[in-house]
Amino acid sequence: MGLKSLKPTSPGRRGVVADDFKDITKKTPEKSLSVVRKKHSGRNNQGRVTVRHRGGGSRKKLRTIDFKRDKAGIKGRVASIEYDPNRTCRIALVQYADGEKRYILAPVGLQVGDGVEAGPSAEIKPGNALPLKIIPPGTMVHNVEMNRGKGGQLVRSAGAAAQLMARESEKLVLLRLPSGEVRRVDAECYATVGQVGNVDHKNIVLGKAGARRHRGWRPSVRGAAMSPRDHPHGGGEGRNPRGMPPKTPWGKPALGYRTRRRKESDRFIVQRRKKA
Repeated sequence: MGLKSLKPTSPGRRGVVADDFKDITKKTPEKSLSVVRKKHSGRNNQGRVTVRHRGGGSRKKLRTIDFKRDKAGIKGRVASIEYDPNRTCRIALVQYADGEKRYILAPVGLQVGDGVEAGPSAEIKPGNALPLKIIPPGTMVHNVEMNRGKGGQLVRSAGAAAQLMARESEKLVLLRLPSGEVRRVDAECYATVGQVGNVDHKNIVLGKAGARRHRGWRPSVRGAAMSPRDHPHGGGEGRNPRGMPPKTPWGKPALGYRTRRRKESDRFIVQRRKKA
């Protein structure tokens, strides 16, 4: 992936840093692997807004991604590198020897014509998926499973990579996640070798509000600009300090407040990302 800076021909284009899309080899998605995505605008099945500031945006088709990588022992070849509007990284269309096509997350260095494979006998190279117990310590991985057979859930965004620290036992390995958290993962779980591609995604500058609207994001209003009945920070003549620790519109603490619920998987965490 490469970036390009646009000339300031208008206020909206000043300071824009955009994707040049030169790594894309195919513009239209594979028909058999794409479905129409229905918009919900942040609403649940009762029609109530559960995620604010969502709505509108361009139409998108969902690409069916193979997170499970369960075609063990069958070799495939990368047919194309494509853009996916539903995620930050690129996706690769893989044509397998038995004729089936699947999308996978495209790691750094994967190009059209490269071979990919999944299974215990696969080679240790970017794009191949193997059980964690077989991958050598120190290797960078992505698309990591938390439960065997469920498919990759961890480390899937652009530029992300986890490092396999050590084999703690025959059943568990230690992974250092991009957040800095160190956790135990079942050694039978699959992970894909390499770093997720599209590393420069974090350097993109949209430059104008319309670019956010195209992506389905609606405006966010500051609490201090509201009235006291609408937000705890609202009210007062002119500009005023908050006069309280920052709060959400519903009065819950907004900064430094632990929101993570107790989960069964917490017992696998060795070192938290924040030491608090």
